[in-house]
Amino acid sequence: MLRVLSCLVTEHNWWLVVLAGLVCFISSYSVIDLGRHARSAHGVARLLWIAMAGLAGGFGIWATHFIAMLAYDPGVPIAYDLGTTVVSLVIAVAFICAGIAVAIWLPSRAAALSGGAIVGLGVGSMHYIGMAAMELPARIDWAYDLIAASILIGAVMAGLALIVARRRQDATGALQGALVLTLAIVSLHFTGMGAVTVTPDPTRGASASAVPTDMLAYGVAVAAMLLVGLGLFTALVSRRARAATAAGERMFRILVEGVRDYALYLLKPDGRVANWNEGAHRIKGYAAEEIVGQHFSCFYEETDRAAGLPQQALETALNEGTFEAEGWRVRKDGSRFWAHVVIGPIRDEAGRLVGFSKITRDITARKASQDSLRKVSHQLDLALTHMSQGLALFDPGHRLVLANGRLAQIFSLPAASIEPGMPLDGLLARLDGDAGDPARTAALGTRHLAIVASGSASVVTEEFPGGRSISLSYRPIADGSFVVTFEDITERRRSEARIAHMARHDALTGLPNRLTFKDHLQRLIAEARGEDRIAVIGIDLDRFKEINDLRGHGIGDLVLQTLARRMSEVLRDDEFVARLGGDEFAAVKRMDDEEDLIDFLGRLEAALFAVITIDDMEIQPGASIGVALFPEDGRQAEQLVNNSDLAMYRAKAAIGQNICFYEAQMDEAVRRRRKLAKELRLAFDAGQFSLHYQVQKSVTTGETTGYEVLLRWTHPERGLVPPSEFIPVAEESGMILALGEWVLRTASAEAARWLHPYRIAVNLSPLQLSQADFVERLRSILAETGLAPSRLELEITESAIISDKERALHMLREMKALGVTVAIDDFGTGYSSLETLRAFPFDKIKLDRSFMLEVETSQQAKAIIRAILALGRSLEVPVLAEGVETADQLMLLSREGCNEAQGFLLGRPKPVDEIDSLMATASPPLAPDEPADSLPERATAV
Repeated sequence: MLRVLSCLVTEHNWWLVVLAGLVCFISSYSVIDLGRHARSAHGVARLLWIAMAGLAGGFGIWATHFIAMLAYDPGVPIAYDLGTTVVSLVIAVAFICAGIAVAIWLPSRAAALSGGAIVGLGVGSMHYIGMAAMELPARIDWAYDLIAASILIGAVMAGLALIVARRRQDATGALQGALVLTLAIVSLHFTGMGAVTVTPDPTRGASASAVPTDMLAYGVAVAAMLLVGLGLFTALVSRRARAATAAGERMFRILVEGVRDYALYLLKPDGRVANWNEGAHRIKGYAAEEIVGQHFSCFYEETDRAAGLPQQALETALNEGTFEAEGWRVRKDGSRFWAHVVIGPIRDEAGRLVGFSKITRDITARKASQDSLRKVSHQLDLALTHMSQGLALFDPGHRLVLANGRLAQIFSLPAASIEPGMPLDGLLARLDGDAGDPARTAALGTRHLAIVASGSASVVTEEFPGGRSISLSYRPIADGSFVVTFEDITERRRSEARIAHMARHDALTGLPNRLTFKDHLQRLIAEARGEDRIAVIGIDLDRFKEINDLRGHGIGDLVLQTLARRMSEVLRDDEFVARLGGDEFAAVKRMDDEEDLIDFLGRLEAALFAVITIDDMEIQPGASIGVALFPEDGRQAEQLVNNSDLAMYRAKAAIGQNICFYEAQMDEAVRRRRKLAKELRLAFDAGQFSLHYQVQKSVTTGETTGYEVLLRWTHPERGLVPPSEFIPVAEESGMILALGEWVLRTASAEAARWLHPYRIAVNLSPLQLSQADFVERLRSILAETGLAPSRLELEITESAIISDKERALHMLREMKALGVTVAIDDFGTGYSSLETLRAFPFDKIKLDRSFMLEVETSQQAKAIIRAILALGRSLEVPVLAEGVETADQLMLLSREGCNEAQGFLLGRPKPVDEIDSLMATASPPLAPDEPADSLPERATAV
């Protein structure tokens, strides 16, 4: 150490030593500053900065060495070998570049120490190679311990210099690093100089090529100027770089502070907030002074903090390099917002964690929109999934974009078989079964591509394999794409077919109904040409009502079904059968000649008359058949049907004749009846009707027991119209209701005025009995006229009861409850039934006049009369015989015990005026009051 100090004090020029130190500091600062620039640069730029640091440091340290050598005075002249001197400069530059590169590329404290040691070794190498370049007339001795010490001091202190500069990245750190590096170089130099002992030796001298000291001074000056230039350049670059950095930092700070949609802030490694921008203030409500230093977990909900989510976020950012998530966060005021959060770790050059960057964005509105969209999408997915139709969306190029699952289900296909990208015709081919008729499939695709090309909404129905009927609905979209819905209407088609069949066919028998029959007949007539002939056949079953009444409606339905099936089975081409309703059928045949028609009628007759066996019961059906021919009997469908009905009614009225052809006289009879019905209405309004009364007397005493009320019509032109002619027409037209009520009211009013309280008997029509309010009408008439109910006897035929027996008997009981009496009329004919007598306690039985006409000539008629009279006695119901016209008939009734009699023998029907005069006298004896040879008349009651 004394040797070093002695050398420094006695052998050096202090002015030059100070200059060398200054040059050394400048070069050291350049190395540190340029090294920092190299660290922040990348690629080629980094290499350039390293080279500049090596040049500035190498030239500066080389200049420092030789300035210090100029300050050294060993007592003999010194010269320097040029080549060795240049080598020392190159070594200085190379080692400094290598040291800076190691310190930069290996970011750790050990790398900085290693890089500094390399710089120190370079400085030592330059120093001793430069010393070896000296040529002087003296012998040089070396103290190797000081040499080693100098190199060690230089390497260690240079490593410490780079560590100091690395620790602080500001200007102070650069100055401190430069100062330590300067001390390292100066210590190395002067310790090395202390290791030299120069002993003069005249035998030694400088070579001719050696550079004298004054020349070396010029070289050092040039090197110093280069150093100053590099220093100035370095200062300029550093200032500009710092200015750019400062501007960048300022702009970045302005940018960060100006961002209002994002909360941008830093966290310390422990999670405490380090800084705060305006966006964070706006989003979270905290001012910077309120939140800086607080732990960022305060932004989480309590449940999330309890679950450790804040710490987990930091750990994820550390382990995976970033943390990104969405969730609820809490503002200063306690309100919540949905946040998108990104957290990333921040490290220094040495890789140490210095904190976290945190970016938060309020996306509550976006989340609400997304939730709404998600909800709508979910609902849309549900709708698409559960809609009954298949749906397919195609792009403008006719390529499938999407299809719902229902589409595959409709066609019983796997969902994967319908793929996006399929063309429309390819999809249709897939739905058509692929393996079907190629021509049909091609036509299907062509047809539907034409529909799409039309650009208009269309609905078309196609039949697909498996009997499926599919309705395809095309809806175009403005951009050229289109939507197709597929609806399976197979069941609807079948239902429509069933409904259409039901609308045109009879539900019970399956035969065509009246509407279908009419359409078929009209079509045949429209198609008829030249001599074409058509037979229209009306069919009405015989005794079908009896079958229903005796066997029940279920059996009746079976009979109808059996007959319908039989007729259908015998049909041939151009033959047609329909059920018009009830027990009425109709048939049509396009015929060539009469033989064809006769054959058809024979087949129908066989089908209608063959015995039907149901549950061991044999039922003998039958029918009346009427035939009308086109064009002879009419050219219109309605006319032909009417004429066939007329013929059918004639067959029904005829005995032993099942089939009748239409004749013109039938139509004339119908016209007469229609005219008569019209005149009936006019006559009722004109008051052309009157009442006659026929006396009823006791057979045993001859006393008058009552009068039957009979309706008479005096026509202004035709005179007296027989009841047998107009009563049926009144029944058919419905006029019987008005006439019947008029008869009841008028007869009751007239009888109420009679001197003697004789009973009156009034006939009731089945239509009157079917009126729901008839009993109330009867009650009103009795109250209005003042007739005692016991003086009124209502006569009802069993045919009026049999259609709805239960209802009719209920009404008869209500009538009896009023106090009137009820008689069963025309007993012994028609539906005479002991069951009817048993079901209802009639007050009188009226024996039909037909038996009295035959009683004198027919033993059978006498037997029937005796039987009916015996029945009446056993039931304790009085019997009245109608149509008594001879004394023998009256005597027979007396012998057999008949209660009452009525007929021409006892009195003809008379108007009310004559009845009033008779009632003023005593009752006449039981004797005829008219000539015996007068024409008998059957009085038809209402």
